[in-house]
Amino acid sequence: MKKALAATAFAALLSAGTVALTATTASADVVCNNEGDCWHTHEHYAYPPGVTIQIHPDNWKWGDKDKFAFREHDGRGYWRGGVWIGFQSLMQS
Repeated sequence: MKKALAATAFAALLSAGTVALTATTASADVVCNNEGDCWHTHEHYAYPPGVTIQIHPDNWKWGDKDKFAFREHDGRGYWRGGVWIGFQSLMQS
């Protein structure tokens, strides 16, 4: 009886841990600019005026005739003219 109770308790803890882990998993978005550069982000940022972007869900795929390319970069910012513009450098200007 003790073994069955212990196994049930262990299964309940394992299930609760799995639910907690999946609940805290951050989802990403795909952000693309009008030049065809796309990157992943885990946050929604306020982009400066004049920056044209589209935000898509993480599972978004472009079509066969679309001209997009993934360009990943560490930190917060956006691509413009093939150059990564970090939000930190914007604050210093």
